[in-house]
Amino acid sequence: MVAWYVSPENSSLVQRNLSVWLHALFGVTWIGLLYYFNFVQVPAMADALADEGGPGPAAIGKYVAPRALLWFRMAAAATWLTGAWALSISPQYGFTQTFLFQAPAGPMMSLGAWMGTIMLFNVWVLIWPNQKKVLGIVEASADEIAKAKFTAAMASRTNVVLSVPMLLCMIGAGHGGYLF
Repeated sequence: MVAWYVSPENSSLVQRNLSVWLHALFGVTWIGLLYYFNFVQVPAMADALADEGGPGPAAIGKYVAPRALLWFRMAAAATWLTGAWALSISPQYGFTQTFLFQAPAGPMMSLGAWMGTIMLFNVWVLIWPNQKKVLGIVEASADEIAKAKFTAAMASRTNVVLSVPMLLCMIGAGHGGYLF
């Protein structure tokens, strides 16, 4: 069975399966970290700041958040790149056709791909540059830090809101496009 699967005539099947498998793996990592930040770390930081006798949020901000944000950014990029790979070798979609809403399989994947692209933009253009200010990785004034906290939080919450319909569109596309 393994010999059949890895035979040269099945190489496109192997690539399609591998691209989708990796896309799912990186996507779970990305969205898992997104939910961790929004539902665990941010509330914990607020609790740590409010606890006058406690250790404060310094350890999270210095050791946990930068590492988690690194994995978050890399998972976002890897998810998008493996998704682009999967689309580009798919006979039902195609990379360009999907982003132009012209894929033979219909618009569901197009909607999901665009939502994922918006989410990637939020990670790299809005969340990460602002988190660098919040965490003190780059110099920023108190006003800049306050603005950065708000911008990063809004972009991150937008990604939480987009994550469910994005996933439903991608699942729906694989199931005939009739999920809604």
